[in-house]
Amino acid sequence: MDTELSKNFFSCNDISIDLGGRGKILRNININIKPGEVLGIIGPNGAGKTSLIEILCGRYKQKTGDVIYKDKNINDKKLFERARMGIGRTYQTPVVPEDLTVGETLKAARQANKPYLPITDAEYAADLVKFTVDWDVENTKLETFNRRKLLMTSILMREPDIILMDEPASGLINAEIDEIDNTLRMLSKEMNIAVLIVEHRIELLETIADRVIVMDAGK
Repeated sequence: MDTELSKNFFSCNDISIDLGGRGKILRNININIKPGEVLGIIGPNGAGKTSLIEILCGRYKQKTGDVIYKDKNINDKKLFERARMGIGRTYQTPVVPEDLTVGETLKAARQANKPYLPITDAEYAADLVKFTVDWDVENTKLETFNRRKLLMTSILMREPDIILMDEPASGLINAEIDEIDNTLRMLSKEMNIAVLIVEHRIELLETIADRVIVMDAGK
């Protein structure tokens, strides 16, 4: 990672959004994250945490403010464009294609990249997250933890610089949460991937986050 870009690697400035006439969901939000850093964002339900991630990944369009990535304004970049630029995103509920197998899902993820990614990239990414399920298994037979691993494998194939995660421990037992923590620590400290984690339980961030930002009522 170019150290020249560390200061403005990924940030948002004065982000505000108004959804459905409910008033401002987010009000003048400012955050920044450095390469290899784990940043936690915590707050009660309805604080605006998920809305912020939706803006950062390009799914929502903010009313005011800027999103900066590697010193460039990416306000005009759509969700798929930001993904190809190196911004990964996971969801609270790990939704996978129900009509595909694990292997077919990873093939689709490889072909979504231009040029297509080789199968060895999928194998390497699966190894990183300890995803050992046979590739012939249908996605419908995967439990929550392996669904999360499948989606993380799809993201890591693209060698992201930052991953935005919405409650990655949701639906997991303690042993699985510990494994997630270890994986994220490895990705950040050994591979220099920045990780932004949205959570509403402080105990899940205490052992992994370098910094924690508290959000409430959209600010």
